[in-house]
Amino acid sequence: MKCGIVGLPNVGKSTLFNCLSNAKAQAANFPFCTIEPNLGVITVPDERLQALEAIVNPQKVVPTTVEIVDIAGLVKGASKGEGLGNQFLANIRECDAILHVLRCFDDDNIIHVDGSVNPVRDKEIIDTELQLKDLETIEKKMQRFEKAAKVGTDKEAKKTYEVLSRYKDALEVGKSARAAGVSIEDAAYAADCYLLTNKPVLYVCNVDEKSVVNGNRYVDAVKAAVANEGAEILIIAAAIEADIASLESFDERQMFLADLGLTESGVSKLIKLSYKLLNLQTYFTAGVKEVRAWTIEKGMTAPQAAGVIHTDFEKGFIRAEVIKYDDFIKLKSEAACKEAGKMGVEGKEYVVADGDIMHFRFNV
Repeated sequence: MKCGIVGLPNVGKSTLFNCLSNAKAQAANFPFCTIEPNLGVITVPDERLQALEAIVNPQKVVPTTVEIVDIAGLVKGASKGEGLGNQFLANIRECDAILHVLRCFDDDNIIHVDGSVNPVRDKEIIDTELQLKDLETIEKKMQRFEKAAKVGTDKEAKKTYEVLSRYKDALEVGKSARAAGVSIEDAAYAADCYLLTNKPVLYVCNVDEKSVVNGNRYVDAVKAAVANEGAEILIIAAAIEADIASLESFDERQMFLADLGLTESGVSKLIKLSYKLLNLQTYFTAGVKEVRAWTIEKGMTAPQAAGVIHTDFEKGFIRAEVIKYDDFIKLKSEAACKEAGKMGVEGKEYVVADGDIMHFRFNV
């Protein structure tokens, strides 16, 4: 599961990626500086791990991670192969969610590919290119199902054609696939299209230092433009994040943030929102050898969660012993939780909740 950072050339994507990851994407003041996608495996900040470490005192602590990909900048005509269009679209197709970076600051020293700062226009350029590519994909698949759908004897073909038509209607009027009103069940009929505009999106407004707390007129314009999309917006100043990333100690970073009137870095917020965007959550295992955060998709059952540790855990699953995070923090030990009746014994149907502390019993 990974998020792709997208945007027009020179909006701050690579600077942001450098702050997110130890992998260093080239960041320079000219278009197309990122040609090959850069992949970073990013640690997800989770204060709960520190709280568990303080109680358990383990030999090591292992956080969970999320993958972030920095993708080459896109220009008008990308859907037809202009610029690095074909490469860009292939890279984004492999991602599960989109972090769409928009330039929301003025700086005459930083070139804009279209000559002026207008984040709503920039957003629409990328939306249009992705929509055009999706429309091309949908129309190709519709051609394969059209004859069988019109004859009417093949119910699956008819349903597939109907769902594809709904996507087509939306895309033709400039709507993204995610706004076509197609249910999760019906979307399965077009799953093999891997629609670019069906991916969840977070708009990242890259602002100057004075706008990082309250935003600015560019951010307000973006908020108005995406009001009906159900998408989240994050205000971040990539230049400030670069300064924070250069500081050696945690205390130095906290002092720097305090001076700006902030309690948490934009990068930390971005990682957490990326995790949420991918529909992921965390459960923990806690013992003297290791306190560890494990990544699962929301809605996973106990055996599926066990399988994330090892496939044998899922195959031979017997039961899960579960302690809620708040109970563990309050009572300070597994034994105390058990004595207080706060350890649940759950079977195969149990749906894991975010923050559960789990121990699995299995037999292979």
